[in-house]
Amino acid sequence: MFKAFLAWLFGRTRTAPAAPTADAEGFAQLNRNAPLRAEASPDLRPDRLVTFLCREAVLGRNQRIAGYQFMLQEGTRARIRHSSRKVHHVYAEVLVRSLVNADIGELLGHRLAFIDVPDSFLSDPCLSLLPAKNLVLVPTAHADPGAPDGDGLRATIEALRARGFRLGVLDPDVVSEFAPLLPFADFIIAHAQGLDARHGLRLSNIALEVAPNARLLVRGLPSIEEFRFCYKLGANLFQGPFITSREDWRERELGPNTVRIGTLIARLRGDADSRELAELLKQDAALSLRLLRYINSAANALPQRVSSIENAITLLGREKLYRWLILLVCSAESHNERGGAALETALVRGRLMELLGEQRPAGERDSLFLVGLLSLIDVILQVPLDKALAPLALSPDIDAALRSNRGPLFPLLELAIACERADGETIRSAAERAGIEPGQASECHMQALSWAVQVQD
Repeated sequence: MFKAFLAWLFGRTRTAPAAPTADAEGFAQLNRNAPLRAEASPDLRPDRLVTFLCREAVLGRNQRIAGYQFMLQEGTRARIRHSSRKVHHVYAEVLVRSLVNADIGELLGHRLAFIDVPDSFLSDPCLSLLPAKNLVLVPTAHADPGAPDGDGLRATIEALRARGFRLGVLDPDVVSEFAPLLPFADFIIAHAQGLDARHGLRLSNIALEVAPNARLLVRGLPSIEEFRFCYKLGANLFQGPFITSREDWRERELGPNTVRIGTLIARLRGDADSRELAELLKQDAALSLRLLRYINSAANALPQRVSSIENAITLLGREKLYRWLILLVCSAESHNERGGAALETALVRGRLMELLGEQRPAGERDSLFLVGLLSLIDVILQVPLDKALAPLALSPDIDAALRSNRGPLFPLLELAIACERADGETIRSAAERAGIEPGQASECHMQALSWAVQVQD
């Protein structure tokens, strides 16, 4: 991760191209097929509706992000939930073209993208535009006529799998229409609500007897307790707000690595000279080697390698050294439960805030990045927020945003968090308070995700 991150620190990482968030023609068709009623809420008028490609992380049993479910923002889904099959097809096409425009294959790397589409949409030619190796198609049922017959649906699924697509089948006890597809399933998708031990055991038996190649994905996990329960049930993938949820960590203390780095940060912010900082770094051989390795990989335009800690500190500069040390604090314990997933989410927040603050002075952009990065430091380190922030010598504006939800940096943090929640109205309101166009937030969000994936791979 730090090779790419140091390249970014040195300003040598090219800015990712803007990622359009939806297909304009598709939404024009959607507006024609599903016009808003006159009595609808004024906040859902077409000129107020945010077209936003949302994501929700999917974790594996190793606590790392294995993929994302992608969807359009909640306001759009609310408009079409009770609409015709034709309108749902338009929605699915807009979603697919949004992913294509976002260059989803390049963005995801080895991760998966889960998308829910109508069963009758599985034969749509636009699916061929997607990178099959990354895509998990989850068919959904619809009450309108037009569903494919069983033989036709199986033939379509077989053809899609031959092209490399994977199949997710919704819980057959809830959506029985797709039970015949279980032998082809790569994933069985259940919802946390109503999932008890008996139901979990039944799904495990289905996987063993009918869908031997399928893994169990549980959606909608609200807290870490539900995650742990499903983990013990044998689920393989986990989705829901539990990833960034807090627990009672009052009795926990910072780890020794964090304490050592915190001491160095305190001296750095206390205006210690470079010689003293170098001596402190040399007391931790592993940290010294990491700094030299990373700075040489990032500063590859230099005529010769940097071989001394003093020169490395001089080359980085105090502010960039400070940011590097804070990232080290965040990654020191990222192997903890949910730590890696929370770190990726924090990196996306930080990069998104930095991109949205592009017109601000450089120092303020640095502060915005740190606010986003540190907004989940208590989840990453699994200690109370006050303990996590104590050794970091934060500026008053950063501290106010993180501890008190106030100050000039907080509105963009609020917007970054809103972008994770798949609720278009929340995104629109937060963008308005931050003085940002919702479309700009959408574009920057996908750029930030791409960046966060790159710096960790």
